[in-house]
Amino acid sequence: MFIQFFGAHSERHPVRAAGIPRANTHGFRIRLGLMLAGAALAASQAHALGLAEALAIAEQQSPRAAALRLQIEAAESTQKAAGTLPDPKLAVGVESLPISGMDRWSLTRDSMTMQRIALMQEVPNRAKRYAKVASAQARVERERATQILQRLQIRQEVGLAWVAAQAVEQREQLLTELLAENQRLQDSLPARVAGGTAQANDLLAAQQEALALSDRRDDLRRDRSKARSLLRRWVGSRADESLSGGPGALTRSVEQLRADLAHHAELELYPAMQRAARAESHEAQAESRGDWSWEVAYNRRGRQWGDMVSFQVTFDLPWQKDRRQVPMIEAKQRELERLEAEQDDVARRHLQELDDNAAELQALQSQLERLNSAGLRLARERADLALANYRAAKGDLSAVLVTRAQVLEARMRLIDLQAQHDSLVVRLNSLIAD
Repeated sequence: MFIQFFGAHSERHPVRAAGIPRANTHGFRIRLGLMLAGAALAASQAHALGLAEALAIAEQQSPRAAALRLQIEAAESTQKAAGTLPDPKLAVGVESLPISGMDRWSLTRDSMTMQRIALMQEVPNRAKRYAKVASAQARVERERATQILQRLQIRQEVGLAWVAAQAVEQREQLLTELLAENQRLQDSLPARVAGGTAQANDLLAAQQEALALSDRRDDLRRDRSKARSLLRRWVGSRADESLSGGPGALTRSVEQLRADLAHHAELELYPAMQRAARAESHEAQAESRGDWSWEVAYNRRGRQWGDMVSFQVTFDLPWQKDRRQVPMIEAKQRELERLEAEQDDVARRHLQELDDNAAELQALQSQLERLNSAGLRLARERADLALANYRAAKGDLSAVLVTRAQVLEARMRLIDLQAQHDSLVVRLNSLIAD
């Protein structure tokens, strides 16, 4: 904590060493504000938003997830109609109506004039109907695989937004601590300058540090607003709560992820897409067999003539297969081959990304361990030594401020490294569905 330099240990406090009161009224207001902020933070912990809860809220309330559910329902409804016969057709009309001569416009005087009502039913060939059923089923499976992929993408986006918001909050807290310590230093310096234990330009140096820290705090407040806005997209008003916890460890080791890469959420789409392409190819092949239809008609004539019934069967004659059916079959076959090649390319890309992320994760873990075990300790020891020299009049305040800034940067780097590490964990945990 930065407060250790100028407030945690009374025997090392520069103000007490000079016999000066610890703070003026302005400094008291600063400390009071920090105490109130700490109390508010403690109260907000009762309503802290954890990552697991944020993920659950996003999955339940996301419009994207709702759209995917509706898309699956639409595909399932379409599947029910696949393979059924087309609706029959009813035809009503008049045949052989005379338009000249003595019997013109008469429906009953000419023996050839008939009032006709007919029922017709088209019957696609069986292979085509089976292919339509298979295609509809494959589309449902594709939509379900898409839902799984989108669900994992939602979890990843929410996790990354949550990690970013937490990191900004931690950085802002560090700057608030250092600003409070800087204020205590500024409160003590006028008396020390008057007592001859500090130089006049020390106050200017402290004020310059405060300006620089305030600029950084403004940047962090801007970043915090953006991070919370992004998180609010997923969890609504809960984004304004404090954040607790973290993504934890990998749910699968890197080795297990590499072994299970075939079940990557994006790769899981391709079997369903290939089945759909295969069904469409079978449907194109079925076009070469042709469809047929039947028709029953009742023909009514005048009373002096007898009524008539007719029945006919119609067959398609696909005699231009080389110009119509064969090109369509080849096109569907090329589409299937394209999906297979694309699947292989996507698998290689994800393997490369996994190897890159694994190397990055290992480097981050090493850097975090090194910074926690040695980096921060060395920075703090240098700051303590500079402070001790300043108290003993063997050094100037600039050295104290420089070393304190180094501690700040070390702690900021620790937050950055942890955020990068947590972001990688979120990404790796979002590759394969549970």
